[in-house]
Amino acid sequence: METAYTAARERAAWLDRSAARGRIVVSGGDRRSYLHGLLTNDIAALVPGSGCYALYLTPQGRMVADLWIYEIGDVVLVAVHGDVKDAVLARFDQFIFSEDVQLGDVTSTFTEIAVVGPRAADHLARLLPAASADALRALPEHGNLRAAFGDAAAIVTRITDVGEPGFGIYMAADRREALVGALRADQVPELDADTAETLRVETGVPLFHRDMDEETIPLEAGIEGRAISFTKGCYVGQEVIIRVLHRGHGRVARRLVSLAIEGTVVPERSAAIEHGGRPVGEVTSAVFSPRDRAPVALGYVQRDVAEPDTIVRINSASAGGKGSDAISARVTHLIS
Repeated sequence: METAYTAARERAAWLDRSAARGRIVVSGGDRRSYLHGLLTNDIAALVPGSGCYALYLTPQGRMVADLWIYEIGDVVLVAVHGDVKDAVLARFDQFIFSEDVQLGDVTSTFTEIAVVGPRAADHLARLLPAASADALRALPEHGNLRAAFGDAAAIVTRITDVGEPGFGIYMAADRREALVGALRADQVPELDADTAETLRVETGVPLFHRDMDEETIPLEAGIEGRAISFTKGCYVGQEVIIRVLHRGHGRVARRLVSLAIEGTVVPERSAAIEHGGRPVGEVTSAVFSPRDRAPVALGYVQRDVAEPDTIVRINSASAGGKGSDAISARVTHLIS
């Protein structure tokens, strides 16, 4: 029997992100320039049908949130993790002065379903006849297009943050059951939370409030290449980021890495990582990988331990565990 994991890796599977994510629409003629001054990526350069991954930082360069930005044509759609949506919306509102900008919280009125896997475009094209499989496959990462599911308008975005490339579908919340029913009728299985977590950790996609938080500098998590424009003008937190890059040559005290773990024990979150008999970091996410037939993890380690193939020890029982509880792991690569 095909598992959800196999379906996602080899064909297609769907994931309901409606509860986990918040959705904000930003309208008005100044919407892009306004967001451009707050966020780390080049929002002003977006044209209808394009988008980007971006960060909202504190003046000290720490993360408030990571966000997915889509210029739809008449509004900008912002997707953000649900537990920080209210804080982001409040901060956005705080910085509107004379700009032509309006904010709307559409979290409860829009559903968000991800369909991922190598055959995702084929399945979606059958459900959204105005969007051909070729047009869907041609979308670049964060690209978007308008479509229709029956008589309901839909927005389709190109995504990679689930761990398997695919698409995000945004549409009216009252059409969720119809969309899910159509996916099931087309033999697309649902991804449960544990399987979705496995895909994410295997692929090395950091998650906010798990692998990153309000104390994280983006360079520690390795996301600056995707989330920060180094040619745009000022944004909140830019001074700190530039200082680290120019004066510190991009060096930070710790880095997020992927770890391959010996044996079958999956370490818990916050398990201590040691090297040379000293603590050097901690695990942030860990799963058993069907692909590798062994546990894999994400975790922060000190800069001098972040080289690929470095062997470390993980205390599996608790962050302070010692002795026989320690298991061997190998740094496979920096997250980037």
